[in-house]
Amino acid sequence: AGLSTGQRVVTVQKGPLYRVRGSHVTLWCKVSGYQGPVEQNFQWSIYLPSAPEREVQIVSTVDPSFPYAIYTQRVHSRGIYVERVQGDAVLLHITELQDWDAGVYECHTPNTDERYFGSYSAKTNLSVIADTLSASMAPQVLTRATGETVELTCEVSKSTAQHTHLSVGWYRLQGAGESHTEEVLTLSKDFVLRPGPSYARRFLVGDVRLNKIGNTTYKLSIGAVEPSDQGQLYCEAAEWIEDPDETWKDISRKQTGKTSLAVTSQGRDLSVDIAAVESLLSEGDTLRLHCTVGAQESSNRHFQVLWLLNGMKVTRVDPHGVLIWEDKYEERAKLGQLRAFKQSNMVYVLTIYEVGLKDNGTYHCSVTEVKTPGDFHSIQTNVSSGIQVHVKPIGYRMRLSVSTSTPQVMAGDALILLCEVQGATSPVSVQWWHLPPQNPGPPVPVATMEQDGTLSLGSTYQDGGTRGNLQLKKASSGTFTLVIPNTLDEGDGGQYGCKVTEWSRGQRWTEEGETAVTVSSMAGLGLHATLRSRIATITYGQSFELVCQVSASYTLEEVPVSVGWLFQPSPPTGSYHNLVRVSPSGTVAWGAAQPHLQGKAQLTKATTSFRLRIHSTVAADEGTYQCEVEVWRRNTLPLGRPAATTRSNAVGIKVILPESKLRVVTEESSVEIDGGADTAIECRIVFAQNNSQFAVTWYLLPLPPADATPLQILRADYSSIVKYGAEFSSPTQKSRFLSQRVSSNVFWLQILSANPGDQGRYYCVVEEWLWLVDGWYKLREGASGRTTLEFKLPERELQLEKTNRSISAREGEEVTLHCLLQGAPLPATHLSATWFQREESGHARPLLTLRRDGAIEYPRESLARRLHLRRPTAGDISLTLHSVEEGDAGLYYCQVQEWQQQSEGKDWTLQASARSGYTQLTTIPPESTALSRICSSPSLLNFILYLPLVLILLLALAVFCWYFKFRK
Repeated sequence: AGLSTGQRVVTVQKGPLYRVRGSHVTLWCKVSGYQGPVEQNFQWSIYLPSAPEREVQIVSTVDPSFPYAIYTQRVHSRGIYVERVQGDAVLLHITELQDWDAGVYECHTPNTDERYFGSYSAKTNLSVIADTLSASMAPQVLTRATGETVELTCEVSKSTAQHTHLSVGWYRLQGAGESHTEEVLTLSKDFVLRPGPSYARRFLVGDVRLNKIGNTTYKLSIGAVEPSDQGQLYCEAAEWIEDPDETWKDISRKQTGKTSLAVTSQGRDLSVDIAAVESLLSEGDTLRLHCTVGAQESSNRHFQVLWLLNGMKVTRVDPHGVLIWEDKYEERAKLGQLRAFKQSNMVYVLTIYEVGLKDNGTYHCSVTEVKTPGDFHSIQTNVSSGIQVHVKPIGYRMRLSVSTSTPQVMAGDALILLCEVQGATSPVSVQWWHLPPQNPGPPVPVATMEQDGTLSLGSTYQDGGTRGNLQLKKASSGTFTLVIPNTLDEGDGGQYGCKVTEWSRGQRWTEEGETAVTVSSMAGLGLHATLRSRIATITYGQSFELVCQVSASYTLEEVPVSVGWLFQPSPPTGSYHNLVRVSPSGTVAWGAAQPHLQGKAQLTKATTSFRLRIHSTVAADEGTYQCEVEVWRRNTLPLGRPAATTRSNAVGIKVILPESKLRVVTEESSVEIDGGADTAIECRIVFAQNNSQFAVTWYLLPLPPADATPLQILRADYSSIVKYGAEFSSPTQKSRFLSQRVSSNVFWLQILSANPGDQGRYYCVVEEWLWLVDGWYKLREGASGRTTLEFKLPERELQLEKTNRSISAREGEEVTLHCLLQGAPLPATHLSATWFQREESGHARPLLTLRRDGAIEYPRESLARRLHLRRPTAGDISLTLHSVEEGDAGLYYCQVQEWQQQSEGKDWTLQASARSGYTQLTTIPPESTALSRICSSPSLLNFILYLPLVLILLLALAVFCWYFKFRK
């Protein structure tokens, strides 16, 4: 203030600055408005915390004798030196920062002006903090064939008290002497994933990924490795802090050990693997087998797969995905008990629902490569190793008995519980639980013994000073004992249960039993506590006070009293946590629940009240508080248990977070593209809090109708971890719909190889998250405007049968929905098709998709076992629905596209498209009773029809007989 032209001004880097011990630190200083020579001189000094008024000279650009003795050696050895950036600006370098380098640094410029006018020095504060950053990865030597996957994990952690960000990157050393470093993929300090230039394309299609698993683990995945991936891979972590001038500085960097990756070429020989989700089953379970084919350039090759059980054929899947069942399995396949399909050109699936003993045995899959579909001449064949499947008969179970030798005890006595197991043939795990008397809540875990003998205690029983050290022992192969040395009060009575689980080859069986225990305790001494607070809603950063008022039937001043403050966060995470406890002697013991309170909480005590005052409230302080008061009899301290204990009522404290300023672009827009092209939908943030991070969820509103229910596509949280919605969770959908953060405020939804089924209105919902000292908090969310995606449909339309039909089917039967192409497909073209069912809301939900390579996808897994695409001819895409149910009633249609590849190696383009006519399916309830069959029979109906005529004839005959008798 008050400076004018020609007035000298010295400026130094703004503080306070935090730098890591052992790092190389620079501080800049510059001067302006001076007179005299262009090259100005600079002198650096420090004011140490131990003597803040005393100047200690460090280094000068003009005077070699300027440094004090404690800095002379470091200046002469260039451990501290000044770098001249230009004539009037310099950098102070400290090559290896020490703890005693913390203090206030002053930059001074000797006067060269005609008179003193302005400022000749400036100060800044430098603090030295510990280097807590660590990064580790176990070194490996890996060899992978082209096309295989590599996954590496890096453990990164920090415990810096200041607010810092982490960046984690993966790099590859290559070239002669491995001197050239290439970036693979980095998660920046702003939580943005940035691939290196050579990996950008593979990152966009999902072949290169970096995922955060838990709090400290980062996993790099490279799918379909290439020869160019060969080299030394390592992980580098950096810790960043924001300086007062709002620039970010990396204060520490750590590199891990290196993993050597060699990539080898793979020959034309097939590799075939078979795997089962579960191979030890019980009757009625589901068996699911996967056959995986390994081959180079598999997408351009043709395979047929044969499933075998005990060497006998079950079914064959040709290159187009068409099934041919053996006779003995045909009927079970029609009933939906068997299902086989081609998931991709490399994965084939066989599923047996409700397995029986006849399904025991060894399964193989045999893969044969052919030159073209329909060609019976094989190029090569390979058979997988066998996988043994065991089916246990119904009725298998263990026997369990639970008892106690101490059914009634006094508080302080031991409890002895016994759990006896019979019939188990494999190792078992044992879990003990407790349900206190008159407690409707869930059982409380007591102790667990795993199969290998590993012991663990429930959270309530981990403190050995409360109930003593619990003992859980295995007395014999089937007998387990639990001993609780010291019971506390009536609450330790109630029901104790033992849960035993037998494990065998991935399968488990569980039995459970319980026994009752009564614990008697001394009567209370009339102790009571009441908790109150003047305010229950606190603004972030303000203070609040809790008052614990205690009353008793005796004088509190005459007995030892302790008070404990308890806390349960919001939302609740279980039992209350111990914040702090004040013993009768006045000793204060802090719990581990809220360690940040130690420096800002104030405890006071009056005659019959205790107060807890918390300053500078943060979001983590929101929750429910209680006070717990304990009273001892005189002469029992510090031994023994308190004579009486009471807890107060709960008081809830709500903390209001800072106001959100989030604004998202809400203008409507539209995009029109060609079929099969790539496109991107933009989500732009106009304004938000500084340092906010964002979670983005993408939605699709299908067309029509206008009021359709939004479908969630995917959600990328503020750590860039992506999760897909139920309708988009298939592998194909995940590979086509990708999330990308383009900049700090722009997000894209990438849609690859878009097809007409992707048409609709897209929008994003942005959540604003802010770091508030102790964690991330959601402030607000906002929705963008709708972007309508439309397609330029091809001029030619397929000749697809468009006749509307109405058919009926009885529940439990099967029905075929027709979709017929009129005329043969054009040469060198492939067809793709999707079957839809239109719901009452008007939304068309996909049931089954036939891809142009013959693979079949089931978006609704629950219907997969009842859907069958027979395809007797290439143009017949009719759908058979097995075991019709009441909910199957509705309107069905199919959408068919024709694709053509312009030349070898080129992309496939959409040539024509058409939608079939609608088929209205009506379901009929089954004939359930014998009476209904009798009443619907033709003979009974004819009898009922002529019954009146028979009655009239009988009446006429009676009248005639009466008249004849009267005449006589």
